[in-house]
Amino acid sequence: MTAPTQQLPADRTPDPAAPVPAQRAHDQGPAGRADQQPTAADPERWPDIVTRPRASRARTAVAERIVRRALVKLPLRARLAGVEDIGLGGPLMDIRDPDAFFGRIGASGLIGFGESYMAGEWDAPDLVAVLTVLADNAAELVPAPLQRLRSLWALRKPEAQLNTPEGSRDNISHHYDLSNDLFALFLDETLSYSSAVFRGFPAEHALLPAAQHRKIDLLLDAAGVGEGTRLLEIGTGWGELTLRAAARGARVVSVTLSEEQRELARARIRAAGFEDRAEVRLRDYRQVTGEYDAIVSVEMIEAVGEEFWPVYFETLDRLLAPGGRVALQAITMPDDRLRASRSTYTWIHKYIFPGGLLPSTEAIERITTGHTRLRTVRRTGFGAHYAETLRLWRERFTERSAEVDALGFDAVFRRMWTFYLAYSEAGFRSGYLDVQQLLLTREPTHQETS
Repeated sequence: MTAPTQQLPADRTPDPAAPVPAQRAHDQGPAGRADQQPTAADPERWPDIVTRPRASRARTAVAERIVRRALVKLPLRARLAGVEDIGLGGPLMDIRDPDAFFGRIGASGLIGFGESYMAGEWDAPDLVAVLTVLADNAAELVPAPLQRLRSLWALRKPEAQLNTPEGSRDNISHHYDLSNDLFALFLDETLSYSSAVFRGFPAEHALLPAAQHRKIDLLLDAAGVGEGTRLLEIGTGWGELTLRAAARGARVVSVTLSEEQRELARARIRAAGFEDRAEVRLRDYRQVTGEYDAIVSVEMIEAVGEEFWPVYFETLDRLLAPGGRVALQAITMPDDRLRASRSTYTWIHKYIFPGGLLPSTEAIERITTGHTRLRTVRRTGFGAHYAETLRLWRERFTERSAEVDALGFDAVFRRMWTFYLAYSEAGFRSGYLDVQQLLLTREPTHQETS
């Protein structure tokens, strides 16, 4: 059975399910040094930024023609080298070095588009607005005939990023073991790195801790977590959900592949006095044993990889006690875009989340019905809340750019991270992406019903 999609009700007006208002005036331009053009980039750390990948003249010419034809139909203003404007008007996309910009896209498509931003070859006073226009029109940017030939021109995911038990640890470490101090600079005090749920919009950074607790409580309530519940959490983060579940009296086992996250989560558990009821293990989800009354996982399925989605849900099915519940929070994308891009190697794969892939609601239904007895009984979508969460993270990251520098991260990294946060925010603002909380239960066997 396909579960109905619900929207989270607002506790008070304004309605959080309503469209997010335009960004405030102070957010209309590049803020701070995170958006400055990088200089003297390290060629060993950023080889494809310092030296542009080569593309033939023909390929570059084709890329330029496609991009120009797309831009001229979009509600934005693309300025090339300060002298030529194309587009229908709207947020400014300042293409400072058109030759480099088109050359990178000719060499590596959307990877080149992101790398060109990292190199400072293009910029935007309102980066989110530009990327939102592009996300709004993602399905039409490339002509249909070329989309059908995607396998010939799109880069394919490297074998090394396959999410085997060994590969998963490397992929997770690439992102989450960057530095606990880095994440602490832009996250709130709960160190929650997933969508919050606000009472209303616009949100403020001071409201993030309560909004993150609201998100966690919705999941724990859905899973029926309370006194004595045997709870498994897949994907520890920095431990806030574990702490909140332990405070309810649950006995929590949380598993992670990030050594940095595990150590800090353990320290937080000790400080809270919950060592007798919560433990964090450095373990792949496939290696977990036992039986649990409830299983909760927040935005971890995105790192599983399509090849292992059946194994992931079979593992949940295997570990769940009779009558138990699974509560997941998952970022989702449209099913048609998943089918079209599932094997494509993207800028996000190369620089941010190796091996990741966002599922669609339909894909989750196909996997659970085809491989398990788990069935989705409720879905609640709140993508607009993620857009606000990302805006707050991005603003804080930009404000604290000097502290990012002090941790040893350079200007190219800051532009990369700014692009990642803005790119993600645009996906949710456009509606191309959604985030959902899903409640799954298991169909009983004949023995269980007799």
